[in-house]
Parts: sequence; C-alpha cells; structure tokens
Amino acid sequence: MQTIDKSDRVMYWGTGRRKSAVARVRLVPGTGQLVINGKPGDLYLQFNPTYLSAAKAPLETLGLEAEYDILVSASGGGLTGQADSIKLGVARALCQLDPENRKPLKVEGYLSRDPRAKERKKYGLHKARKAPQYSKR
Repeated sequence: MQTIDKSDRVMYWGTGRRKSAVARVRLVPGTGQLVINGKPGDLYLQFNPTYLSAAKAPLETLGLEAEYDILVSASGGGLTGQADSIKLGVARALCQLDPENRKPLKVEGYLSRDPRAKERKKYGLHKARKAPQYSKR
C-alpha cells in the first residue's frame, strides 16, 4: 500500500511473517538506513552480519540499498524470525513500489513465506517428539 506522510514523502508498506514474528515494514526514500522499533538496525540485530544482510537482501538484489530507508515495527519471535520477516516485508513493499520488481525478487525466493513453525507438544512426551527414556528392566 502506498501512502503519503506529513512531509509529502511517499511510503510503501509491506508485512512479513516468520514463525511467530511479525514485521510491519515501511520503505521511505532516504539514504539506506535500517531502523527497527526506533533503534538503529545494526544495534537491534546485535551487529550480526547474517541478520543484517538478510534484512537488506531484497534491496541489494535490485540495487536500491542506498535509495530507501527501512522503518520496521517488529514483534514476536526471536531475532532470526524477525530478520526473516523483515526480509519478506521489504520484498513485498518493493513490489508495491514497482510491479517490475516482482520477477527478480520471486526468482531469489524473497516473496515466499517460510511456513515452518514450532510443532506442538504431544501428551506422554517431553517435547513434540522427545520420548521419556526407555527402561527395559
């Protein structure tokens, strides 16, 4: 969804989900900054290069990493889930920006939601699949 804020800047929205993490992403024309929940992105993601590169990967694929700021409101899950949900949200926002962006993002797999989630615990087991220790005698 495209909106215009008070300072007449065009914003593009995208929502990403992974495990139990949800990220609401806004792309704003800027200098390539990443801000997550009001903190700088590298500080929030604990300077982890894997998380940082995952969050910015869709922009790097299109060569737009220095043209848009990424403003994120992330909640739920851990840092891995949030980083991947940011990646999906950024990719969806880039599709709002220009429909031509969809094909290269789809080829890279950035528009696919990862459906894996935690398996529920079963009765009689310690965890989802971990059984109590077997005792023959």
